[in-house]
Amino acid sequence: MLMPAGVLDRLGRRGLVYNTCWEDPALDRVALEFTSDDHALVITSAGCNSLDYLLAGAGRVTAVDVNPAQNALLQLKVAGIHQLDYESFFEMFGCGRSPNAVALYHDLMRRALPEYARRFWDRNIRLFAGRRPRRSFFYRGGTGSIAWLIARIVRHDRMLRSGLEQIIAAPDLTVQRLVYEEKVRDRLLSAPLRALLSQQGTLALVGVPQTQRQQVVRTHGSVLTAFTRATEAVLTRMSFASNYFWRLYLEGSYRTDCCPEFLKRVNFARLKAGLIDRLHVTTGTLTACLRRATPMVSKISLLDHMDWMAWHDRSALAEEWTALLAAAPGARVIFRSAAPNADFLQHLRVDWRGRPVELGDVLRYDQETASALHVRDRVHTYGSFHIAQLPGEC
Repeated sequence: MLMPAGVLDRLGRRGLVYNTCWEDPALDRVALEFTSDDHALVITSAGCNSLDYLLAGAGRVTAVDVNPAQNALLQLKVAGIHQLDYESFFEMFGCGRSPNAVALYHDLMRRALPEYARRFWDRNIRLFAGRRPRRSFFYRGGTGSIAWLIARIVRHDRMLRSGLEQIIAAPDLTVQRLVYEEKVRDRLLSAPLRALLSQQGTLALVGVPQTQRQQVVRTHGSVLTAFTRATEAVLTRMSFASNYFWRLYLEGSYRTDCCPEFLKRVNFARLKAGLIDRLHVTTGTLTACLRRATPMVSKISLLDHMDWMAWHDRSALAEEWTALLAAAPGARVIFRSAAPNADFLQHLRVDWRGRPVELGDVLRYDQETASALHVRDRVHTYGSFHIAQLPGEC
């Protein structure tokens, strides 16, 4: 039985929840238009998108997370970029397992880590060692546990597994849709998968709190319906063969021709040659980070954490946006939500230029671009994507 959602919400502040980022950085690159003058601020999650922003041209990137385990994962990747060759790096962070993981860690990577990350990986480096039954690191942590269960369900359904393999091999979207309709659609929500997705704790285990689950239900009617719509979109409207988000959890590893940008050989070399030195990792709240941000932040990625704050800690959400307005005048902000809109921000009372205002009165949204990008999202599990411009200093 899965643990209650409230318990899992609290565990998310201490244990590893995300083993990879579940936000499509291709959207972020277009929305944020990075330049070498930019100081980008992003919530760490698994750190993949922090590295992508460097590769996309941001002059400096600060990754912040209140969960030190998530920052420890990014720090391990940074140590790997500094200390490993490409083959060893891809084996660990692309394949998700290496018979040499423990030796590589103790011989090369450990000394390059800050103390808190060293303590975490001293206890957990064997997650990369390929031990059964969950041999891949990508089947570890909160999201990985659910991915492993879904992958097992798929593997035990021969027709469903065969259909998904044919979709991966399909030459075009017409064939993908045909295979989906004939072999996949009616088998996606098998009894075991319905049972798994119906449990309240399942979404909490993958980092989706109760309030966000309620938004999903309000938007789609049920979690099962939301899952069906998301999978239908990624299996019929875009190339599944190149969709490294979904293929990772289906197969347990990335491939060199289907992976995040930082795992590609040419980009690994760029990071190793000096780009990685432009990354700063800090543990704490976004508000605290903004209050000490130097140099000034110009591009900001808030992921989807406001879905939780809007219902559970609205005063902290107002404090966060007050800090954003003060520390990053004129900055461009992107965020995602399980809801189809961001109405919960419109009437949020914040302080701006020494007076209380409603946030909706000072933000300027580019909803046309955001909506066009949202359709192209390879993850396709969020209800909406938003681009907002903060007001300038004068």
